[in-house]
Amino acid sequence: MGVRIRNNLWQVGGNGLTDPSDAAIYLLSFGDKDALIDAGSGRGQAQLIKNIAEYLEPNVQLEYLLLTHCHFDHTGGAKAVRDEYGCRIVAHELDAVYLESGDNRVIGATWYGARLEPLAIDIKLQGQESKLAIGSGAVTAIHCPGHSPGSVAYTTDIDGELILFGQDIHGPIHSEFLSDEKQYLASLTRLINLEADLLLESHFGVIEPKHEVRQFIEYWRSPIGVSHYAILYAPDGSYMDVIPLGYTHIIR
Repeated sequence: MGVRIRNNLWQVGGNGLTDPSDAAIYLLSFGDKDALIDAGSGRGQAQLIKNIAEYLEPNVQLEYLLLTHCHFDHTGGAKAVRDEYGCRIVAHELDAVYLESGDNRVIGATWYGARLEPLAIDIKLQGQESKLAIGSGAVTAIHCPGHSPGSVAYTTDIDGELILFGQDIHGPIHSEFLSDEKQYLASLTRLINLEADLLLESHFGVIEPKHEVRQFIEYWRSPIGVSHYAILYAPDGSYMDVIPLGYTHIIR
């Protein structure tokens, strides 16, 4: 079962909805065409299909799978999603190279005790910004390097609100991911300047209204946020992202 967030916008995957190893997965509908934001690890694929079926109308095509970056908890299920729906997979060219070569270290599959086979990317985004027309609407892809070389945030307008899919705003910065702290901080500044009304984050869910979106992103840009990039591993294999401002999220 998914969760309605706005008209024509639902969360259909992520912790509590599919598999604990899945980052959040969002479904967007634009008339006769839909798009999925990220695909999770693939371990909750059967439940993901059931959740999507609740909202994917008959005769509506799931046209795009929009990947925010190459990491396994966002991309492990991408091939299965394409096989199921015949959609085209979109990623930035700077992360596509690691997906297409099956670089499990950079993808982070080894963190999950998994292996991702090379994944062909149908549409490779280039440059700083691209616009994708989808049915009666559009999504803008914004290159936000730092967490990974080809991290992307997506935006769209729903009923006059700017919706920001900024999946791993919280990082972390890690050498295995080829992260770049300077680029990461610059990307956060760019996202703050969007003044989004609603932020959908991969492990912290829905953040609103506008001033809380700004506060959340500014936290990670601050010296305090920078000092909390590390992921703390629990004995059972789960991990905790620690935020002193009262945000605490455990993924199991």
